[in-house]
Amino acid sequence: MTVISKHIASLAESQSLAMARRVNQLRQQGVDVVSMTLGEPDFDTPMHIKQAAQQAIADNYSHYGPEKGILPLREAICKRMQGYTPEEIIVSVGAKQAICNAVMALVDEGDEVIIPTPCWVSYSEMVKIAGGTNVFVKTTADADYKLTASQLRASVTGRTKLLIVCSPNNPTGSVYTKEEIAQLVEVLKEHPDIYVISDEVYSSIMFDGTKELVSEGMRELRERVIAINGVSKTYAMTGYRIGWMACHNKEILKACTVLQGQYLTCACMVAQKAAEAALDGSQDCVEQMRCEYAKRRELAISLLNEIPDIRYITPAGAFYVFPDVSKYYGKRFCNQIITNSDDMANYLLDEAHVACVAGSAYGEDKCLRLSFATNEADITEAIKRIKNALSLLYK
Repeated sequence: MTVISKHIASLAESQSLAMARRVNQLRQQGVDVVSMTLGEPDFDTPMHIKQAAQQAIADNYSHYGPEKGILPLREAICKRMQGYTPEEIIVSVGAKQAICNAVMALVDEGDEVIIPTPCWVSYSEMVKIAGGTNVFVKTTADADYKLTASQLRASVTGRTKLLIVCSPNNPTGSVYTKEEIAQLVEVLKEHPDIYVISDEVYSSIMFDGTKELVSEGMRELRERVIAINGVSKTYAMTGYRIGWMACHNKEILKACTVLQGQYLTCACMVAQKAAEAALDGSQDCVEQMRCEYAKRRELAISLLNEIPDIRYITPAGAFYVFPDVSKYYGKRFCNQIITNSDDMANYLLDEAHVACVAGSAYGEDKCLRLSFATNEADITEAIKRIKNALSLLYK
């Protein structure tokens, strides 16, 4: 008899965490590894936010709070996400939990969830926990790795319950345009029983004047759209674990509140006060970080341009670039043949001492995810090493 439930036993291990373990092992052995795996800002949390957390401790924010989050924080969120009331916000332990709450509240056994790939690794595992069925829709570089209206229409069945969209996207950096969102809305209007989770956790990190958010472009479907965001990426607060959902649907809000009350009670009160200060305070720190990411993006793609046979889309948001390295598949180094992205990621770590995440983790085996949430010296050194390692491969 199996001890572990079938839903939990079916979950996949995070490949990014597995790579992080290998990096730590090599560094403990004295190997100089340059990592481009980081999925979080490399900046310190701004001082005024840290001071707010310290003050919250001094003010004894050490007791239980409301399941939905403290009112001042929900009010601060509404100032940043216009069109919502505090009652339409639920604060959770990170955006990840907010997404999981929504999936658990909406998805039953056998319900289908459409997930465009490449995608963040945890969506599909959350659907598994809920007992749903993942329907992966493979997007292409020619479409900037974005779901098209025709793909969405072809993927819908009588069992489709949910669509999960991430923009700006992890791992590709793609951002949906206003026109592309409108085209998806037209398809969704044909299917009134399909709900949408819009993961917007990278919304503060967009480049080239891009500003479109899926939830804003889908206001026409306001009762069916759940917007997800948080402070982790925007304010370099990943460890504070504060995220939220914004939703106009009272039935969904009630279900998620009950669910959260049963297995969480509330998010950390000290972290909530820090998040309140982040949202209510000066946003200069947000713009400073965004500008630094923009500089790093330009550096990364300029260096990638020097490597033969690599293709990528220029990321319009987030802090990742997702190059296609499949032209090097079938080549070898000594007795090792590179046949897929896992082989390539392991080769680069073993031979070049550069850590990145295999595209297979995100549903696109041709690519690697490189994070430019690191300093310019490391970006330069890492891509220099990658270029040299790829030049050593031969047929």
